[in-house]
Amino acid sequence: MKAAASIASLVLCSALAVASPNYPKKTLYAGIDLRGHKAPKIQVGEWLKGAHPATKGKVVLVDMWATWCPGCRELIPELNAWQKKFGKDLVIIGVSGESAEKVRGFMQSQPMNYHVAVDPKQRMERAVKVEAIPQVLVISADGTVRWQGFPGSQEDPLTDEKLASIIAKSKRRAG
Repeated sequence: MKAAASIASLVLCSALAVASPNYPKKTLYAGIDLRGHKAPKIQVGEWLKGAHPATKGKVVLVDMWATWCPGCRELIPELNAWQKKFGKDLVIIGVSGESAEKVRGFMQSQPMNYHVAVDPKQRMERAVKVEAIPQVLVISADGTVRWQGFPGSQEDPLTDEKLASIIAKSKRRAG
């Protein structure tokens, strides 16, 4: 009985640590590789732009970011463009672990045309064991993480084509 429990635990840990063979090997900068696995629950402390969005039947991109992070700031125009291009099929949520006051001040000079929230408890970051930001999860309509990591990574960049493919596959799975 104890051996079976240990094996089950080892299998679960291995499944979360190693991506499915369908996903490219890359540096994730997160302690848990969720690609091909159920996404963590989206938890925030306060919505600063928009309310909790309707995500049923849509692909969700969660960007874990901070105002002080140069790579995070560089990603914002691309997130705005993706929201405009894929808006009816894609929900983008930016979640910062900073204070609402800090993020609101930042948003006065930086347009963010998608849902923005803060979570000082960093529940999503802890669920993924984020080691560096920006850390992005792209979640299909069935709640499965289909892409994870740094969007600008040379190993596996997140592109318009990749997002379009995830959206198309998500629609086929749902239909």
